[in-house]
Amino acid sequence: MAAATLRPVARFAWALVVYDVAVVGWGAYVRATGAGAGCGRHWPTCTGDLIPRSPAVATLVELSHRVSSAIAFLMTAAVLVWTILEFPRRHPARRAAAVATGLMVGEALIGAGLVLFSLVARDVSLKRALSICLHLINTFFLLAATALTAWWASGAPPVRLRNRPATATLLGVPLAAMIAVGASGAVTALGDTLFPAPSLGVGLARDFAPGAHFLVRLRVLHPVIALLATAVVVACATLTRRLRPGGAVQVLSRGAAMLVVLQTAAGLVDLTLSAPVAMQLVHVVLADVAWIVLVLTAAAALADDSLTSEAYAPLRPPPQCAQDPRDRPAPWGGWAGEE
Repeated sequence: MAAATLRPVARFAWALVVYDVAVVGWGAYVRATGAGAGCGRHWPTCTGDLIPRSPAVATLVELSHRVSSAIAFLMTAAVLVWTILEFPRRHPARRAAAVATGLMVGEALIGAGLVLFSLVARDVSLKRALSICLHLINTFFLLAATALTAWWASGAPPVRLRNRPATATLLGVPLAAMIAVGASGAVTALGDTLFPAPSLGVGLARDFAPGAHFLVRLRVLHPVIALLATAVVVACATLTRRLRPGGAVQVLSRGAAMLVVLQTAAGLVDLTLSAPVAMQLVHVVLADVAWIVLVLTAAAALADDSLTSEAYAPLRPPPQCAQDPRDRPAPWGGWAGEE
């Protein structure tokens, strides 16, 4: 659909997707700089106060992340209310917004748990590693739900997995692979933060050294998992284009493959440079964007072409009705005029 014809709720939802990625990137900065304990063992207050007095730099970094996360929570709740008012009961955008709100609550609880149980700063426990993995998985699902809210609010029909079981299986594999890469990457990033190496050679020597901490030993697995997952995503994206040759699937699947390759390249640069903070942030943001585009690829490929009926139309007409035939919804795979 042309951008000019997007409903305000859809525009707001897309803006929320961009904002959420920025919040995740800032959270990675908090972890990479060790500022996660900047507010002490206090939540939702910071160092025991609503507004800390004479805060240190770490306190400001952690507090800013909490504030940005709170804004994301309020925006997600606003999207949920907006979709309820804008769309009928069974509209997929409403359901996706409800899921996103639930996952946002989970995101807040996980973050609170990390602080209250002191799983921040220099903590090197297995409990922290598992919590980081859980945090990453919840974040991935949150980004997926928010992106799908925007996608369906923009006029795309819902998915029907039973209509295309082969395509669903084909796309489930790279999605699972991306989750595995993300989880292993979160643990690797934690190890890089807690056990930094001055060079690649020193880092590899430590990875295989007898008696090395498990966070150090696990670092070597992430590049292998990432390379395998990249091959899987590229292959599955190519096959998906053959099964579903529609315009949207073509664009999104190519974008997903390209972003995964870029993300892997950024990871290799990050590894070579011994994980500088700036490259860690680039790597995280690329991973999040690649995940979102892959999720949207699945949504476009699995869309039920028969469900573009009035049952899924908004309760109110859009602010302006474009007369250009290229702006008319077409049987899914793209919009009219997308050849």
